Amino acid sequence: MSAQATYPHGTARRFRAFETMVACGPLALVLVAAGGATLGAFAWYLSLTHFGGGTVLQEVALVAALALGPAGAGALWYGYGAYFARRAGIGPVTAMRWNALAWGVLPVYLVGFVAPPSIADPSRSAALAAGLFALVTILVASRFVRTVRDVLSTFVVTRLAIIVIAELASIMIAQRPGSHIAESNIPLLAVWGRWDAVHYIDIAQRGYYGTDMAFFPLYPTLIHFVGLFIGNDLVAGLIISNVALFFGLLFFYKLVEHQYTRAVAHRAIFYVSIFPTAVFFSAVYTESLFFALTVASFYYIREHKWVLAGVVGAFAALTRVEGILLAVPYAIEVVAAARAGGLASVSTPKRAWRIVAGACAIPLGLAIYMAALWVMNGDPLTFSHVQAHWDRHLAPPWVSIVHAFKLMLHARSTLVIANETIELTFTALMIGVLIAGFRRLRPSFSAYMALSILVPMSTSSLMSMQRFALVLFPMFAILALWGGRSWVNNAIVAFSLPLLGLFTVLFADWYWVA
Repeated sequence: MSAQATYPHGTARRFRAFETMVACGPLALVLVAAGGATLGAFAWYLSLTHFGGGTVLQEVALVAALALGPAGAGALWYGYGAYFARRAGIGPVTAMRWNALAWGVLPVYLVGFVAPPSIADPSRSAALAAGLFALVTILVASRFVRTVRDVLSTFVVTRLAIIVIAELASIMIAQRPGSHIAESNIPLLAVWGRWDAVHYIDIAQRGYYGTDMAFFPLYPTLIHFVGLFIGNDLVAGLIISNVALFFGLLFFYKLVEHQYTRAVAHRAIFYVSIFPTAVFFSAVYTESLFFALTVASFYYIREHKWVLAGVVGAFAALTRVEGILLAVPYAIEVVAAARAGGLASVSTPKRAWRIVAGACAIPLGLAIYMAALWVMNGDPLTFSHVQAHWDRHLAPPWVSIVHAFKLMLHARSTLVIANETIELTFTALMIGVLIAGFRRLRPSFSAYMALSILVPMSTSSLMSMQRFALVLFPMFAILALWGGRSWVNNAIVAFSLPLLGLFTVLFADWYWVA
């Protein structure tokens, strides 16, 4: 059969799928079968450890799992192969042959049953197998799809540099004096568990209490469940943050490329990856997850996939309160779609239902957390009220600027002056870029950026503004447009890289950054 086989519809599809699998060759079939059998063994082990059962039942379940595993893997292999072939513009046989390599690494999971417990156990080996499967899948995709290749190269180069700097700083430079919470006995891991990371890991392990209610639940919930799987909450947080960052960059690339050009998109993901506070993308913080969810929601809004945009937006609102702001660009794009295609384009029953469902989904994330707080302590706005612990309260936006200048005027320490100067500088940067680039952005982008600046400024404090700027993706789209001029590109890089190195060192040694 030709490597350019197609996938017909109807009952003949099943027979053609079998022919396509056979055409991939015996090596690919063996790799997928081995991976499927490993998945079956994993499912059997989970059922055994959680539900138990008699010896005979265990044996029957194992045989069934080993039989059904390869069949399920074959179906997934075929389905993903068809999808990847369409996206990469290659034949399905070629796509499936390469994807078989990913299935071939899954038997690594079995190492956990034979290796000494000090080296590996079933949970750790399962996490390793899943990680290798994802890594090989991404590497294969990068070979055929330029978008994935551009994102992967940017991700690897920038993350490696930040990791090396942070690790060296934690080893070679003394930490800030005082008592600090170590989330791991391993220094190479502990460096990523600073400041707010302590709160997220604490919530994942023990639930909410006290001022922890200021931190929204999606990220610590993910840490909890991934941590159960791999046995370490700090590592779970690192995995979630870095995986979310990769997919956030992927969505951001596609969003900017569709709006402008591939060159602009490439600069945009590079600029956000080297922004001075980009160290938080790799730490146990919500920045990566929130960035990924907001950009993905925007991407689906622009694609007019209203329900999916709303669902992703709901998850963003479960990650940080600012996720609720996605409702505004959602409404703007609905109006824009109606104007472009006529009212009939959005008022048919099916489309109208999807638009309404998506619009209702975005605030649902916040509503869920508020309902949980109401049940826990009778106050659905606890997340806002506990902000007083950090000297935050609702106020006009100019109050935060006045407050920053007052702190500088009455400061008894140069450190206070330096911190307030940094916060004022990054606030001015965000506002300046918004004003200067307003006409270059779609109204939905501009509205979201303006609101994302206004909300933290309305808390009577500019604390952490440099970190909030990190997820302000319309700003990086504007900078990428300007970066087409070499001197502007050089200025952005010259501004970002030294500060990124400095902030990474400070963060690694328990100094306050944002």
